[in-house]
Amino acid sequence: MNGMVYLVGAGPGDYRLITLKGKQCLEKADVVICDYLADKRLLAFAPENVEYIYVGKKAGNHAMRQEDISQLIADKAKEGKCVVRLKGGDPFVFGRGGEEAEVLKQNGINFEIVPGVTSAIAAPAYAGIPVTNRKVAVSFAVITGHEDPTKGKSDINWEKLSTAVDTLVFLMGVGNLPHITGQLIKYGRSADTPAALVRWGTKAEQEVLITTVGKAAEDVIKHNLKPPAVFIVGNVVNLRSTIQWFDNKPLFGKNILITRAREQASRLTEKLEELGANCIEAPAIKIAPPDDDFTSLDSAIAKIREYDWIIFTSTNGVERFFARLNEKNLDVRALSRAKIAAIGTSTAAKLKNYGIIADKVPTMFKAEGILDVLKEDITPGTKVLIPRAQKAREALPQGLRRMGATVDVAETYCTKMADTNKAQIKNLLQNGRIDMVTFTSSSTVENLLKLIDNETALLNNVKKAAIGPITAQTCKQKGLDVDIEADIYTIDGLVDKIKNFRG
Repeated sequence: MNGMVYLVGAGPGDYRLITLKGKQCLEKADVVICDYLADKRLLAFAPENVEYIYVGKKAGNHAMRQEDISQLIADKAKEGKCVVRLKGGDPFVFGRGGEEAEVLKQNGINFEIVPGVTSAIAAPAYAGIPVTNRKVAVSFAVITGHEDPTKGKSDINWEKLSTAVDTLVFLMGVGNLPHITGQLIKYGRSADTPAALVRWGTKAEQEVLITTVGKAAEDVIKHNLKPPAVFIVGNVVNLRSTIQWFDNKPLFGKNILITRAREQASRLTEKLEELGANCIEAPAIKIAPPDDDFTSLDSAIAKIREYDWIIFTSTNGVERFFARLNEKNLDVRALSRAKIAAIGTSTAAKLKNYGIIADKVPTMFKAEGILDVLKEDITPGTKVLIPRAQKAREALPQGLRRMGATVDVAETYCTKMADTNKAQIKNLLQNGRIDMVTFTSSSTVENLLKLIDNETALLNNVKKAAIGPITAQTCKQKGLDVDIEADIYTIDGLVDKIKNFRG
């Protein structure tokens, strides 16, 4: 029985511009067949075991012929699978979605079209250039800058197009720019007409080149501007000086390496991208079960009602503790006797997800802070449980024992080196493509150095940002200078410090 195909527009570049329906299609996909211009981060919406097939095409380099792509989509559907054909921009705006739909129809495959945000509108918008404006332009046209070379003649009516429409937007036209501008001038468009090229529109790597129709081809060579780029012609280009917004963001153009565990990186990435950064997620660590296979945690859970205090030192500890509690067929009611302390506001917020309001949260988010706020509550014989990482500082349990407490440390999780593309990270660093690296724990420092074979020189020209003093100290012990250290030891505190850094 045939499956189902969704021809989905992935949007113009920024993966967050995919439509809600496009996201829903990805969530149920068995197969994703992906274009060059579709951001791979969209795969995060798909099931973990999804089959991913790259068929990207860029100038002079086609992974697969269009005819073969169309047949591949049909063949995968014939296997009874839900297929998402993920196409940059909109499937029907020079996306060859119509050709793929025709092949599906010929093969008797059910399909749906899910429109996407086209770069013809989005790239100018992110450059602060509206394609229409009541005072400047009441019409616009979208034209291919790269016609089918097998046709033999152009189907563009240059004589009528050149002056009939206020704003002209050419897609895929960088390589053909001398011909495009030559035809426009030949048929009446002034060489002084404002023009712009927007490369990688809507992405943090966005480049905007302001020029004129007469100088565009020359300026592209002068500034070494490469595809993919959108070419915009018309007086609306002048509005950029007034409504430019995207490239005014405080971190615009900064390439930041995120070393946090994959399942936690998204929040940090999202906040930095909101400020204009281009984030490269390269998790240095992954969260895994402890090496003792939960022996110490299970022992603690077996006597959970004996504890006077339970102290959580990380959001990971909270999540793993309650997951294990649930596996033992227990819930939050098992903690009714104990009081709860959290090392900081993020950990306290995570506890609220489980219906717990922490009794104590220090203002200094580290072990010494907890010891300070608990000094009046701990008496000889007080029983304390600390569910924490397998490898952690001993300052907290040792300090509590000095106060007279009986302390159980339960290994709740461990951090291990992540399966990150080592060669890619080293290549980016070697070529100066990373401006900053963020460290959110000591283990992210240690494991990133392992990933780069302890070649600390690769980080010499990279700004280092640490979430707090413990992580900063680990950096220094490993021979790394710290440029940014958060005053408040949370993701928000780190982002705020990065935002205001002027080094």
